[in-house]
Amino acid sequence: MLEAVLKKVDAYFDELVDIRRTLHKHPELSFEEVKTPAFIADYLEKLGVNVRRGVGGRGVVGTIKGGKPGPTVALRADFDALPIQEETGLPYQSTVPGVMHACGHDGHTATLLIIAKILMEHRQQLEGSVVLIHQFAEELAPGGAIAMIEDGCLDGVDVIYGTHLWATMPAGEIGYRSGAFMAAADKFAVTIYGKGGHGAAPHETVDAVTVGASVVQQLQQIVSRNVDPLESAVVTVASFQAGGPFNVIADKANLVGTVRTFKEDIQDMIIERMERTIKGVCDAAGATYAFAYDKGYPAVINHPKETDDLKNAAVAVVGEEHVAEMAPVMGGEDFAYYLHHVPGAFFFTGAGNEDAGIIYPHHHPKFMIDERSLAIAAKTLLTATLSYSQKDASAHEPSATSDR
Repeated sequence: MLEAVLKKVDAYFDELVDIRRTLHKHPELSFEEVKTPAFIADYLEKLGVNVRRGVGGRGVVGTIKGGKPGPTVALRADFDALPIQEETGLPYQSTVPGVMHACGHDGHTATLLIIAKILMEHRQQLEGSVVLIHQFAEELAPGGAIAMIEDGCLDGVDVIYGTHLWATMPAGEIGYRSGAFMAAADKFAVTIYGKGGHGAAPHETVDAVTVGASVVQQLQQIVSRNVDPLESAVVTVASFQAGGPFNVIADKANLVGTVRTFKEDIQDMIIERMERTIKGVCDAAGATYAFAYDKGYPAVINHPKETDDLKNAAVAVVGEEHVAEMAPVMGGEDFAYYLHHVPGAFFFTGAGNEDAGIIYPHHHPKFMIDERSLAIAAKTLLTATLSYSQKDASAHEPSATSDR
């Protein structure tokens, strides 16, 4: 069955690309998706897939029940876009001003839809079931995964796999990692309240700019002086806004940034040290402050056995020389929530191509993918799914005394 299924990916490659380009032309922002989930649900229903719409709000879940007993494998794809004005000049570039698929989610969705089409054609030979999780709002916390899980998208699921098209990795390559793979992605905001005044009389003021600058400098020492050098963490102040006229000392400064960690104890320590640092600097300067810390997606922690199975599937598709264990990535992904509930693995499918000018990072106005990566992603997910189903099908066989 596997060989026949993989051949179908090549046979349907043109349709796979067409679906991706259609979605690319009509992107929708996180929590604003209307036409995209409708497109997905309509496509699946035409195939005969059992579909649930509005899962967790805007999600779509399709279930393919095989003709033979076996486990239930879930595959997940996200479908939201980003608030970016596209600058690729592609003939199928976004038709929505200021909105763009700049992270490959259109490709993820197209891949899962073609997988559904192929599996439906081989449904009678399928051992067990496959659940297709089409998730909304991955780009914007709290994300769509939590709501979809609460609405039952993982009910009865034994294992889950997902991939991200990765444009900074060459097409034809697959990257995986057992254990901590992607970081927890948090956001913080600090407001410094000083006392404004004339630029010529600083002694009569509490300068929010200088206090804010001291806070920025001190925050940079948390990782270098409080985190074990063998562990990973990032504290980044991404925005500093303060001041007005050239001769006025600011009475307020706003700082916004992100923290990335892999372990909860390090995350908790950084939060505590940030609060202590901000308070200490402000107290010394006679300023006050407000500190808000929002925990975003937790770290993506791949399960060892399922990651090993995924690696074997990837090797079968692209060859051992094109599969590599990666270093941890500090980006975040709400696929992490699924892994809190069922075993599974998340991996990267290379989608870059320097010779074709596909060199721009994710979330860039000129972001593109090598569309050959779509077929590789589909084949890897199909191989992992069918390998898992066949290997574990015996555990789901009815016993001799079963009433079924």
